[in-house]
Amino acid sequence: MVRIGLLTSGGDCQALNATMRGIVKTLDHRSGEPVEIFGFEDGYQGLIYKRFRKMTPADFSGILTRGGTILGTSRTPFKRLDIPEADGVDKVAAMKGTYRELGLDCLFMLGGNGSTKTANRLAQEGLNVIALPKTIDNDTWGTDITFGFTSAVEIATKCIDDIHTTASSHGRVFVIEIMGHKVGWIPLYSAVAGGADVCLIPEIPYEMDNVIAAIDRRMQSGARFTIIVVAEGAISREEAALPKKEYKKLVAARTSPSIAYDIAREIEARCGRETRVAVPGHTQRGGQPDAQDRVFATQCGVEAALGCLEGEYGFMVAQCDGEMRRVPLAEVAGKLKRVDPASDLVREARALGISFGDEA
Repeated sequence: MVRIGLLTSGGDCQALNATMRGIVKTLDHRSGEPVEIFGFEDGYQGLIYKRFRKMTPADFSGILTRGGTILGTSRTPFKRLDIPEADGVDKVAAMKGTYRELGLDCLFMLGGNGSTKTANRLAQEGLNVIALPKTIDNDTWGTDITFGFTSAVEIATKCIDDIHTTASSHGRVFVIEIMGHKVGWIPLYSAVAGGADVCLIPEIPYEMDNVIAAIDRRMQSGARFTIIVVAEGAISREEAALPKKEYKKLVAARTSPSIAYDIAREIEARCGRETRVAVPGHTQRGGQPDAQDRVFATQCGVEAALGCLEGEYGFMVAQCDGEMRRVPLAEVAGKLKRVDPASDLVREARALGISFGDEA
């Protein structure tokens, strides 16, 4: 008997179900013995409070194309891991207790950076844990790509595509806010794929003078409209120079809904051009996974299951240079993969004429 636990932690994304399907189908096909599955509800909260479902391989049939997660998810911040729950429950002790009470051979955790840190902590506490890199943000260290990313890029790009027609029709400037609080992978890829004129991401602090100059160049060339993609975590040079605490205070004091509205207001005031904001928001997390996500998610599930059957634990499944690898959790936990401002894609975007707001 192979006894496993499954949980999905943190923000949802499109290929979580496809990944779990890959795990279960591989175990069912390769184990040579029955597989007993415990699906924990709402992430680590299910492990803490023993909220789980006993499942069978049949429960994972027909979910390859289904978005979201059939187990539900929630956030259990790593920085609060050693702080008891409101009811006094010791999180780590409770998770260890549930794992051992059920006699699990392995816990498969599908999650992003914070969730991976918790997985590493549990591995250090003696549990057999395997992590799988889930996040639309593509910011997990140690892997070239995460599942959820390409689907989110597809949705963000579709938004930019659709905005082009209305922007052109009315001769407007559009500021499109794309998800990316700490990193700019989705904004960068969707800006290139969608033919944006300006792309502002956290890794490249901008100056509004340069953004205005890019709009002016468009106007002088006879263009009727300008498309500006803004990461939700975009930051100006002045803001980037502030101490972290001061910057957080500045963000907390913001009266507008987000940075995109501040940028749009300043553009309209300085350029005299009608400016609108579009925010696709959580649609970027929703819907069916695209084909690439389905393939990568399945690969992750298969590799994780094979590792379990081989008795190897304490790793995160990753893809590096096109190859599937098993990266020790201790090497990836707590690290953030940011866009390199000197990367090929940024360089090529500049060559196309896309402004990142850091150059006139």
